[in-house]
This record gives sequence, structure tokens and C-alpha cells, in this order.
Amino acid sequence: ITSAVAFDILPLKLHPFSQSTPTGLDCVGWNRRISSPVIADGALDKTALTDDVGSEEDLYEDFRSSNYRYGHPGGGGEQLAINELISDGSVVYAEALWDHVTMDDQELGFKAGDVIEVTDASNKEWWWGRILDSEGWFPASFVRLRVNQDEPMEDYPLKVEGGKEDDSSSGTRRFGMGQTTKDQMRTNVINEIISTERDYIKHLKDICEGYIKQCRKRADMFTEEQLKTIFGNIEDIYRCQKKFVKALEKKFNKDHPHLSEVGSCFLEYQTEFQIYSEYCNNHPNACMELSRLSKVNKYVYFFEACRLLQKMIDISLDGFLLTPVQKICKYPLQLAELLKYTNPQHRDFKDVEAALNAMKNVARLINERKRRLENIDKIAQWQSSIEDWEGEDVLVRSSELIYSGELTKISHPQAKSQQRMFFLFDHQLVCCKKDLLRRDILYYKSRINMDDMEILDVEDGKDKDFNISVKNAFKLHCRDTEEVHLFCAKKPEQKQRWLKAFENERRQVQLDQETGFSITEVQKRQAMLNASKQHHTGKPKAVTRPYYDFLMRQKHPTLPTTLPQQQVFMLAEPKRKPSNFWQNISRLTPFRK
Repeated sequence: ITSAVAFDILPLKLHPFSQSTPTGLDCVGWNRRISSPVIADGALDKTALTDDVGSEEDLYEDFRSSNYRYGHPGGGGEQLAINELISDGSVVYAEALWDHVTMDDQELGFKAGDVIEVTDASNKEWWWGRILDSEGWFPASFVRLRVNQDEPMEDYPLKVEGGKEDDSSSGTRRFGMGQTTKDQMRTNVINEIISTERDYIKHLKDICEGYIKQCRKRADMFTEEQLKTIFGNIEDIYRCQKKFVKALEKKFNKDHPHLSEVGSCFLEYQTEFQIYSEYCNNHPNACMELSRLSKVNKYVYFFEACRLLQKMIDISLDGFLLTPVQKICKYPLQLAELLKYTNPQHRDFKDVEAALNAMKNVARLINERKRRLENIDKIAQWQSSIEDWEGEDVLVRSSELIYSGELTKISHPQAKSQQRMFFLFDHQLVCCKKDLLRRDILYYKSRINMDDMEILDVEDGKDKDFNISVKNAFKLHCRDTEEVHLFCAKKPEQKQRWLKAFENERRQVQLDQETGFSITEVQKRQAMLNASKQHHTGKPKAVTRPYYDFLMRQKHPTLPTTLPQQQVFMLAEPKRKPSNFWQNISRLTPFRK
């Protein structure tokens, strides 16, 4: 499907940046036609977006009045083609890139990887589709059109069991000059991989040269710290992807694309792709900074002028910056589709199979790092709520809460027992005491360095070290000082959960060392600063949302009209009726510990 329709540039919208996803930027087959003369290289430097040639607003007006036209991927061209196919009786399938969690009975819910039959694509943002017996609207930006539209649905996916190809007729039909249908479908997927990589390189180049280069010329508008926040490490990604696409092209067999062996390229670059983790972690900060700048007209005009000079499609900067996040999530889908059409006897089969697992691991690692980064704000807020905190912040050594719960701690001398709340983080176990009356208030008591400890399971009965009878007990033994801590749980299953949590803590520490995961000092300080401000101003804790919900808001910014936004927040965090009972009691209490 190609887009042969050119569109007038839309008038500049003087409102915050669009939250739409760059639909079609990462799809194959969109031919970008420019029906006007191309601006020569260096024009950007000559106009320079400087005060010498007028304001950014004047520059924008000059370009708008010159009637430049650009093909618009994600615009009307391919939509018309899709709807023509649908009206002709053809079945059009799309594959989900993201989970779509429905909030309305008229929306179609699905998970990443699901295949959707598209029955109406007349709307740019929302399509109507069907999965089995369910129908509804879904965001067009959540899906990619399936490469092999002519493949029968009952043969999707082709199954490979026991190293033998499925004996369905589709696997043996001949296509063209002696190729089987399966070979042709593999050709389609290979062509898509190569084509989308070239488009992606162009996209990254446009951002680096069209935006970053021009921003650096305007030291009066942007600091280096601002640029780092907005663009992250996208220049590093650009350099990495240029090398990757060269490696792909070396493996590409132009005469017989289905014989191409590209799996080894993904295996070679799986470690380099981990740089996407930093970019994905920074992306919410970039959107917040752009949202702040969008309230100042000169920045709106400046970014729009950059887009026009670079001849980029009509999508806002935050939309362009979302593409790398989508790209790294798309690799497993492409490789899964490539594996389906690769015979076990093909020289590329084992490499593609290994590459699929490798890229799944990369995506999993990036998602995990993103989750861990979000956790530091929650940990900082938790620490700010603890009374009488002593010593270094939790975030100095830890970034993950592994487990928490009540235990009885037995200490020397005289085997004194104390009921305490324990919070197991990576590297440390924090001990707190509940307030006698306000049980929701915690006081800091102590902490244990888990790096020096070994966990000992204790049988029910009399313990020799403490000379008392215990039940559901375990010990933490310090290898350096021989210090021993004895703990008892209320139930056997609680003890087992704690023993499992200690195993998970050591496993997490080892994994962080192997993958090089760390949180910067700047991120730690910022998290503690935010928590401190929130604590002192008495603001209620914000409703935290996972990063996936953030991406969903990028593509689906409006909630269904049947459910007011206020009601959604109430569902997420129910409001409690304030009570003066505990306040009155606390005034009468002569002690707090």
C-alpha cells in the first residue's frame, strides 16, 4: 500500500503539543512524495533560525505561504487504499503492537501480538475491528498492518513442530518463479525489516539534524541539560542504528530476499540495543519538559520551523520522540513473523530463533529497568513518611522493595522479643516500629546489611543459641562479626515467603551486577527532593501510573465520555472520609513510642 496523495501543510496550532502517536512512521511501503522543489543542503544553516532573519513566527509564515506539500504517512492515502480493499471484499489484518485495555464497551480490547481484522479505517485515529466474536473501536496507532495480507487466517501462524514444516497447502503452493508461498512471505518480511530500518534511520537523522543541531545554535533558548532531558541519548541510538542497518544490508540477498540471513545481525547487536533502556527511562521527562515549553509561543514556532526546514511530516516533536520506544518493542514482533516463514532447514533458522529470544530479553530488560526507575519515587515517598529516620537514605544502596511484613525479632541478651515491621530492599533490611495507637505511623529503628548475611532455616523447637523454644523461625547470620538475628513468623507459609524473598533479593543483586543496572546520583537526589517537598507541603500522594499507561495516554489522550475523569481517579484511589477520631486521641496520648 502506498500513499500517492499530497496534503497541504496544516496551519500551526498554538496549543500544547499533540499527544498523538506517529502512526505510519515505522511502517513499510509509505512513499513520501514531495511535489515541490527540495530545499538544498545548507539552507538550514543559512536561514539559521537566528534573529538576523526575523522571528521563528516569521520564518514559519514564509514556509506556509510558499505552499510546500508533503506526503503524510498516517494520513489519507493509505486509509483510502485500506477502505478500498475492505469495500472490494478483501480481508485486511493488523497486528497489535501494544496491549489495549478497554474503558468503554464500544472499544475492542486486545494484547500485543493479537491479529485484528480491520473492517473500517475511515477515521485516521480510530479504526473498527474484529477479534473472534468481539468488535469495537481501537486506536490505529496501536497496530501495524500485517505484511502478508494474502495469507489465509486459518494458516496464521504457520506451526512448526518437531523440526518439520506444517503440511498445509499454503506451505507448498508455488508463487511466481518457483518460489513457494512461504518463501514469498519470508521475502515480504525481510523486505519490511530492511525498509523499516532505512526509514527509521532517516527518522533519527531528521531529529538529530533537524532539531538537536538547531537547538544547539540557540544557547539563549536551550541549555545542554535541557537538550539532554528532551532528546536523551537519541544521538547514541542513531549511531548504533546506522551500524546495524549496514550489517543488515550486507546480509540482504537482493536477487533472492528469502535466502537472506539476517538473524546473526540481531544477535551481534543485542547488547548495543540495551542503550534504549536509558532512552525509554528518560522519555517521560522529555514529554514533561516539552509540555512546559509548549506554553511559550516562541518554542512552539521554533520547533515547527525546525520540522518544516527538515521536511518532516506533520507530527509534533513529542510524537517523533516516541518512535524509538515503539521501535525496540517492534523487533520481537518482526522476528516472530520472520521465524514463522523460515523453514527449519533454512540456514538462518537457528539464528532467527535465537535472535527472537534475544530481542525479547532486551525488551524485557528495558521494561524492567523502566519499572525499577519508577520505583525510586515510591521508595523516596515511603522513607519520607517514616518518623525518626536515621542514617543514609534507602536509595543510596537500594532501588527495589522485595518484600515486607511483620515478624517477631528476638535479641540478646535475655532473648527479648519485639514485634516489628520489616522492609526487605536489595542490599538491606529496614526495621520499623508501629505507633501504639496510630498503627499507620511507623518509626525507624534499625537496618541490616544483607550483603554480609547468610540465611539459616531454623527447625521448630528449642534453639541452642538463644536457649528458647521457637516456631516458624529463621536466622540471619553475619559472616564477618558472627552476629546472629533470630526472627519468628506467625505462620509456616509466612516463613516460607520470607525465605523465598531472601533468595529473590540475592538474585536481584546478582542480576543488577551482571546487567550493570544503576541509578544515577541525580535521579536519587531528585526523587528525595520531590518526596521532601510533598511531605512538607502536606500534599496527598499522587496517583502513580505505570509507564505503559503513560504510553497509552500518548496515543489515547481522551477518556470515554461515559466515564468522567474525576470518576476514573476515584476508581484508582478511593477517597476516604476524614475522621477526627485519631487526632483527638493523639492529643490525649502522653507517649508515642
